[in-house]
Amino acid sequence: MQTVERPADKALLGIIGANALTLFMAVWQGWGVLQLMWPFWMQSVIIGGYARKRMLRLEAFSTESLRLNNRPVEPTRETQERVARFFVVHYGLFHLGYLAFLWMATTQGLSDGTLPVTDEHSGEVRQLAVGTVHPFDWLIFAVLAATFWHSHRASHREHVEADLARVPNLGTLMMMPYARVLPMHLTIILGAYLGSGATWLFVLLKTGADVVMHRLEHQWLQTGGAPPQA
Repeated sequence: MQTVERPADKALLGIIGANALTLFMAVWQGWGVLQLMWPFWMQSVIIGGYARKRMLRLEAFSTESLRLNNRPVEPTRETQERVARFFVVHYGLFHLGYLAFLWMATTQGLSDGTLPVTDEHSGEVRQLAVGTVHPFDWLIFAVLAATFWHSHRASHREHVEADLARVPNLGTLMMMPYARVLPMHLTIILGAYLGSGATWLFVLLKTGADVVMHRLEHQWLQTGGAPPQA
C-alpha cells in the first residue's frame, strides 16, 4: 500500500522560524529578558487580534458549556459578538498589565541592566536582571513583530478555512490564546531568581507554548471540532 505523505505544516514552520529568528537576535545583541519580552508581547497581541477575527468569522458554532453572567447562551450572532467583546476586554487587560511592566522596566532600569524591585514584606531591595533596551532594539522589535504577524496570518487562514467546514465551540476558541500568556507569567515570577538564565527559559517556554497550541488546534480541527481529550 502506498503511503501518502502529508504536506508540511507551513504555518507551524513559520511560527518556529519567527521564534528562532527572535532567539538569534537575542544572542546576537546579547539581550536580557526585557528585550526578549517586547517582541513576544507584540506577538501575543497579534495572536489576540487574530483570535477575535476568527471568532467573528464563524458561520456556525456551538456554545455548549459556555456561560455568560452564569447563564447558558444560544449560538446566535449576538452571543458571538458579546464573547468577542469580552475576550478583547479581558485579554486586553492582561496585556495592558504586561505593557505597564515592560514600560516601567524599560524607563526605570539602571544602566547596568538591572531593575530595583522592593519586597513589600521585608523591605529588601532586589536587583532584577532584565537588560537594557537600546534605540536600535526598537527597529529589531518592529521587524520581529512583522515576522510574527506574517506567520500567524498564515495560521489564521488555515484555521478559518477549517472552521467554516465544521461547528467549533466558541468558548474553546476564546480560551486557546491564553496558553501563550503563561510563559510571560513564569518569566516575570522567576526572572528575579534566574538572572540571565531567564532568557533561555522564556524562549523555550514561549516556543513550546506556540508549537503545542498550534498542534492542538490542528488536532482539534481534524476531529471535527471536539476539543482534544486529555
